[in-house]
Order: sequence, then structure tokens, then C-alpha cells
Amino acid sequence: MASKTLVISREDALAQRRWVVVDAGDRALGRVATQVANLLRGKGKPTFSPHIDCGDFVVVVNADKVRLTGRKATDKIYYRHSEYPGGLRATAAGKLRSEKPERLVRTAVQGMLPKNRLSRRLITKLKVYGGSEHPHAAQQAVAVAAQD
Repeated sequence: MASKTLVISREDALAQRRWVVVDAGDRALGRVATQVANLLRGKGKPTFSPHIDCGDFVVVVNADKVRLTGRKATDKIYYRHSEYPGGLRATAAGKLRSEKPERLVRTAVQGMLPKNRLSRRLITKLKVYGGSEHPHAAQQAVAVAAQD
């Protein structure tokens, strides 16, 4: 008896979504971002399909306590441009972690998602908070263990 390929519809995938909480405290930024990107895409589910949004909503807490390994706090530079002449802005990763830790984690996760229309929809399911509190208690988010 041959096994059949399981194809899930978009409506079924949307019905199976859940909310998960990932604690980024004292974990390397890349390890957290990899775990979050896989949860957003739904790669751990048996119904994974690369062209369907079958991932979960992810809440990242303690983003201000994320660890940068090596000399990345001073040497890694994040660039953004204001679209005006001479509007290039550069920020070190350590300064970004102290001022806007949400942007640091969001940028790392966004870099690990595919660059297409689906990923722009996936990144909206990511909620990042610097402290240990989040306003999504009504969604009954399930804590996910660290994978490192």
C-alpha cells in the first residue's frame, strides 16, 4: 500500500494555528531567530507546505536579554536609509540591543525567512517584547522549550 501525500488547504492551516511563547533570555540571537523562523513557517508540523501559511503566532519575551556572541556587540553594524540624500544611518548591534531590542530580534528573524510575499505575511505573526510581560494572555500562549 503506497502512502499518500498530505495536502492541506489554507483554511485548514489557518484553523490549526496556535500561539507560542519563546523566552530569549540569555540565549544567542541566531539560535532564537532560527527557532522563531521555523515556528512562523510551521516547519515542525507534518502538514508543512512551503507555499501555505501554516505556522503559529510567536511571542518573543526578554528580547533585551538576548546574547550577542563574540565581538558582535561592537563590530556588527545594522544599516537603514531614510531615502533622502545622505540619509544612511548605521547602528551597532550592542546599541540596538540596549535601545530597541525588539528591532534586533525582528531583523534577525526576518533575515531567516524567504524573501517573498508569504514572508511579509509571516512576519506580522511575530510579536517581540523587551521585558518578560506581554499583552497576549487572552490567546493562552504555550511556552516552547529552547532548542539549543
